[in-house]
Amino acid sequence: MSGDLWWDEEDADHIRGRSRRYPGAADIEPEWTVQAAADPARVVRDPDPRSRAAYIRIVGYSSAAGFVLTVIVDPHDWSGVTAWKTRGADLRAYLEGKER
Repeated sequence: MSGDLWWDEEDADHIRGRSRRYPGAADIEPEWTVQAAADPARVVRDPDPRSRAAYIRIVGYSSAAGFVLTVIVDPHDWSGVTAWKTRGADLRAYLEGKER
């Protein structure tokens, strides 16, 4: 992986407003995603198995958020596409990797 993760204003506003679209969801600050993407214990899925485009999925911990985040990144310019609080299989994969 190379490059610095960044967010344009529209996508940053989108992740900051997750709770408006998904009741009970956590709103995500872009700075948290940068921290999660830099986590040495992160899980990287390249390509993201659930994306229609050739995006990268990064699962990492953000101490500022206090939880594990899933971050979808465009590999062409390293821009953030979306992000959410991790759960399910991605959370299990992250936690299992940390135990090694």
